Amino acid sequence: MIDSRGLQFAYPHSEPLRFADVSVAQGGTLLLRGPSGSGKSTWLALASGLLTPTAGEVEVGGQSVGGLSAAARDAWRARHIGFLPQKLHLSDALSVADNLGLVFFAAGLPVDKAAVAGALRVLNIESLAARKPAQLSGGQAQRAALARALLLRPSVILADEPTASLDDGACEASLDLLRNSASKLNATLVIATHDARVMQALPNANVLAFDTAVPVTA
Repeated sequence: MIDSRGLQFAYPHSEPLRFADVSVAQGGTLLLRGPSGSGKSTWLALASGLLTPTAGEVEVGGQSVGGLSAAARDAWRARHIGFLPQKLHLSDALSVADNLGLVFFAAGLPVDKAAVAGALRVLNIESLAARKPAQLSGGQAQRAALARALLLRPSVILADEPTASLDDGACEASLDLLRNSASKLNATLVIATHDARVMQALPNANVLAFDTAVPVTA
């Protein structure tokens, strides 16, 4: 479940952005629709606690994200948010399995190698566990990043432009994977996109249009 009210954020030397209020039930789907640079990634960062609102608040699963201390927010994010960034941020120095293991460190938990293997198996990439990210195809890397995002069975999955560089077949496969993964976990799925194919594939999703986000005037 995600609820936001009066949400605003200002980058240094810029006028604040004001975002429309949102209410998405647990297990629902929300599309953040709009062109690049319109604030979609900022909204995802606010919902995940990577940024603190200038005004207003966002609640995820009943937790006011901005009300947590920095350390508590990091631990909360690791346990409750599955984040699939546009740049996948897989460490080139680590194997795929060790990249997934970093999730446990972030959550303050001991590494569960069986859970890592299980997450890779669910996404049909268990055979890639020992490879480095440079040895993966684009689709394999995205699956590895999604396995990492799903490892602790999050209540919310956030995906930033997951289809931006994919052809039609890969786009359909990526969306099916996200939708099915969220369904298995009863997780709320949020996809930031400017891809019309995503809108066509998810016609019943809630939509927050970012082309209508406007600067706040004094």
